[in-house]
Amino acid sequence: MSALLDTLTTQILHAPVWLVLLVVGVVVFVEDALFVGFVVPGETVAILGGVAASLGHVPLAAVLIVVVVAAIVGDTVGFEVGRHLGGRVVALRAFDRHRERIDQAQGFLGRRGGAAVFLGRWTAFLRAVMPALAGMSKMHYPTFLVWNAAGGIAWGSVVVTAGYLAGRSYARVETWLGRGAAVAVGAVVVVALVVWQVRRHRAEGAESSEGADGEVGENPSRMPSAG
Repeated sequence: MSALLDTLTTQILHAPVWLVLLVVGVVVFVEDALFVGFVVPGETVAILGGVAASLGHVPLAAVLIVVVVAAIVGDTVGFEVGRHLGGRVVALRAFDRHRERIDQAQGFLGRRGGAAVFLGRWTAFLRAVMPALAGMSKMHYPTFLVWNAAGGIAWGSVVVTAGYLAGRSYARVETWLGRGAAVAVGAVVVVALVVWQVRRHRAEGAESSEGADGEVGENPSRMPSAG
C-alpha cells in the first residue's frame, strides 16, 4: 500500500504541466456544467493543483486562472442548460435520490437570489445543481454572472491556495530529509485531502435535511423567480 501511495503521489505531483492544467480544468468544469458535483471531485483536484504548484511543477498563477475560469464557464453552461431545458433536467431519474435536496436548494435560491449562487459554490451538491436551478428560475444572466464570477474567484483562490500551502510541507521535507521522506509526506497530504473530501460529501448527504447554511431546510411548494 505504501509503494502504491508513493507511486500515485509521484505521478500526480510530477505530471507534465499541460496535463496537470488540463485535468484540473476539465474536472472542475465538468463538476459544475454537468450536475455531477456530488460524484466528480472538482474541489479535491483543484487542491491537488495547488499542491503541484507549491512544488514548482506548474505555475501557481496558471492553476488559479484555470480553476477560476473553469468554475465560471462551467457554471455558465449549467445556467444555460437550466434556462433552456428547465425542469426536464432535474426531472431525470438520476436525481430521484436527491429530490428533497433539490427542493431545498430551490427554496434557498428563491429566498437569497443571486447570493445563493455565491454561497452554493462552497457546497459540493449545491455547486453542481445551483447554476441549472438559477437558469430555471429565469434569473437575469447579468445578475447570475456577477455572483457566479465572485463565487468562482473566491472559491478557486481559497482551494488552490489551500493546496499550495499544504504542499509546502512536502517541499520543506524534501529539502531537509531528501526525496524519499518528501514523497511519504506528499502521500499523507494527498490521502488526507481525499479522505477529508469523502467524509465531507458523506456528511452533506447525512445532513441534507438541514440544508446549506442552516436555512435550506424549508421545502417550498414552488420556486419564486429570482432577479
